[in-house]
Amino acid sequence: MKKKAIITSIFIITACILLASVLIIQQHNNQTAAAKVHPTKEHASRYQPVMARTLTEKLTIGAIGDILIHDTVYQDAFNGTQYNFNPIFDNVKSILESPDVLTANQESMLGGAGIGVSSYPTFNSPHEVADALVNTGVDIVSLANNHTLDKGERGILSATDYLNSIGLPHVGSFLNQEDRQKLRIIHKNGIKLAFLSYSYGTNGIPIPDGKDFLVNLINRDLMSDEIGRAKKEADVVVMSIHWGNEYQRIPTSEQKDLANFLANEGVDIIFGSHPHVLQPMEWIQTEDGRKSFVIYSLGNFISGQVRDYKDIGGMATVEITKHVTETGKTIELSNPAFYPTFVSSQRNKNYRVVPLQNAGSFGLQNAPAKYQEIQEHMTQWLR
Repeated sequence: MKKKAIITSIFIITACILLASVLIIQQHNNQTAAAKVHPTKEHASRYQPVMARTLTEKLTIGAIGDILIHDTVYQDAFNGTQYNFNPIFDNVKSILESPDVLTANQESMLGGAGIGVSSYPTFNSPHEVADALVNTGVDIVSLANNHTLDKGERGILSATDYLNSIGLPHVGSFLNQEDRQKLRIIHKNGIKLAFLSYSYGTNGIPIPDGKDFLVNLINRDLMSDEIGRAKKEADVVVMSIHWGNEYQRIPTSEQKDLANFLANEGVDIIFGSHPHVLQPMEWIQTEDGRKSFVIYSLGNFISGQVRDYKDIGGMATVEITKHVTETGKTIELSNPAFYPTFVSSQRNKNYRVVPLQNAGSFGLQNAPAKYQEIQEHMTQWLR
C-alpha cells in the first residue's frame, strides 16, 4: 500500500509539472502574438513605420513704390540746419513695419547735400531720406531706374557709401563688376530671399564706357544668368523692375511679356515701378507648374506729384511658406494684399503719407470711395 501511494504521488506531481509547462508555453505564445498586434513601448519602433518630418517656415514680404524726392518735399523736410524726413512716414510706420521684410524703390539717387540736392529733371536727394526709410522699416532698396545716373558716377558712389554706412542693403547699382556679381540675399525666418533689380533705361544719359555695373539695364540674357545663380543660392527670387509707360494705369503688352519671361526663368515675386501710378496685381502660372506673383506698378509712395492718381500709392504684401521634408523643399506664395496710401500736403508744405481710407482727415474728398476704387483696381485680376 505504501509503495502504491508513493507511485501515485509521483504520477500526480509529474502531471502537475507537465500541465504547468503547457500553461507557461501558452502564455508566452499569447504575449508574443499580442506584441505583434499591439507592440509594447520598447517594441514599438520595431513594428511601426518612421514618419517623414516636415519643417515649415513662413514670412510676409512687402514692397512700396517710388521714393521720389521733389524739391518741395526736401524743402519741407529742412528745418534750416538739417533734413528730417521721419514725420512724412509717421502715419504709416506701423503699416510698413508689419511685413517681415520690406523693399522700396529709391527713385531719386541719394547722393547727399555734399554734391548738391536737386529736383526734376535730374534728381539728387539728401542722405537723410535713407535714415527715414530705415526708421520706418525698409530692409532693402532698389536703385536701378531711369534716374540712377542723374548725378553720374559720383552720385552713385556717394549714395553707396552712405547706404553702406547705415547698413541699408541696396541692389541694381554697383561699385564694380565684382560687386555686381554678389547676390543680395536676406535671411529671415529660415527663408533666403534673393533681390534683383533692373531698369529699362537712364533717360538717355550714357553709361560710362566699361562701367555697365553702375546700373542694371534690362537684358534677357543677363537677367536669365543672374536668376539662375539666385535660384541656386536662395529659396525665393524677388525682382524689382523699372518698366512701362508713365501715368498709364494698365500694364503694356511688353510688361506682361517680360513678366512671363521672368516668371518662367524662375522669379517668384515681381515688384514693378516707373509709371508713377498704380497698376494691378496678378498671378502668373509658369510652365513648370509654379505660381509667381506680380504687381505691375506700385506707383508713387512719396513725391511732389499731385492729382490723377499720382499721389496715391501703397504697400503690396504676399505670404511665403517654405516646406522642407527629407525629400526636398517647396515654396508656396499666398494671400496677396494691398494697403493704399495717400500723399497729403498743404500748399507744398507738411507732406505726410497716410492710409488712404483715413485720408479724409487730411483733406481728401470722398476718401472711403477712393479707397474702395483703388482696392478694386489693384485686385481685379486676382478674383
